[in-house]
Amino acid sequence: MRSSAVQMVCVALGALGLIGVIRCCTSPQWTSASFTGANIVTEQVIYEGLWMECVMQRTGQMQCKVYDSFLVLSSDLQASRSMTIISCVLCGLSLLILFLGADFTAYVQNEDTKPKLSLVAAVGLMLAGLLVIIPVSRVAHTLIRDFYNPTLMNPQKREPGACIYIGWAAGVILILTGVLLCCFSRPRPSSSNTTTTYYSNRASGPNDVVI
Repeated sequence: MRSSAVQMVCVALGALGLIGVIRCCTSPQWTSASFTGANIVTEQVIYEGLWMECVMQRTGQMQCKVYDSFLVLSSDLQASRSMTIISCVLCGLSLLILFLGADFTAYVQNEDTKPKLSLVAAVGLMLAGLLVIIPVSRVAHTLIRDFYNPTLMNPQKREPGACIYIGWAAGVILILTGVLLCCFSRPRPSSSNTTTTYYSNRASGPNDVVI
């Protein structure tokens, strides 16, 4: 019963982490920069993401432009795209494996196979967490380095967007979920009855009882 409860919690946490990774992958708010003209009314906020670049006016109107080609993007952006997409797919597959092999479902009848499936799902969730933490941490490092670079002008500097923090939170949740699964997915001891044979040096007699 305790294992089933833990697996339910892990499914919920894994689903929350998957939502965070998808949000991080699709949202353009990886970096942000504010530009203010001579009149404060002309203030604009520019967001850059993995797939598009958006400009939000002070009135709340947003205009987005998708990047023209994958080949013209920087190597960092290409790697961030790949790792984030792989994280989404791996997290989804791991949750599916966990749900199929969980104790509160009956899709897998073999009790010896369920802990193995849970361990596979745990490893997949931890890898998915690492794959989303690496790109957001790399982008955050670049932004902080450029922010304190005196050779760059203020319009060239960017600040971390919401996706950076969402990616960190989702990655930590997925890694903790995988660790929790590893702790509660140990193989169960065999419940089969064992037969113990006793040997005696004396010859069996007619009054001997065989157990």
